[in-house]
Amino acid sequence: MADEKTTPTQDAPDPAAKAAKSPPKKEKPPALEDKPFTEFMEQNFLPTLATALQAKGIEDIQLTFDQRPLAVFGVRDPESYWQVKGQWQRGNRQFNIAFTKDDIASPKLFYFADQGSEPSTLEQFMGDERKITLDLMVLYTLGRLNGQKWLERN
Repeated sequence: MADEKTTPTQDAPDPAAKAAKSPPKKEKPPALEDKPFTEFMEQNFLPTLATALQAKGIEDIQLTFDQRPLAVFGVRDPESYWQVKGQWQRGNRQFNIAFTKDDIASPKLFYFADQGSEPSTLEQFMGDERKITLDLMVLYTLGRLNGQKWLERN
């Protein structure tokens, strides 16, 4: 009887061996929106919003971010809120986005003024959004300003 050579059969790969060979999963870097509130606003939101407004033709935009009371006619709230204030046309056009808490997901308020007048309407801003991202914040701001026909004529 001749010696039969047998070849080993290929078994299914061992899951432990496969896991040992595969590179470890890279951790996702934290999202921009997970940064501390003031850091995100100053380092990400303001520069991105300024760039987007300049792309719409607003060259003299001035954006500030600080705490101040609401500057709306008839509102008597002495509390200070973090606010983004945008001004252009030598201050003739202005808008504010106020955050009720130090968190981009907190309720936000929007008010504006034209021709140097005092703002008189306080509106909810981005109230329906569950997840707040940098892109959505910029998009909503541009949309709201365009609603005033300040960016494009319809």
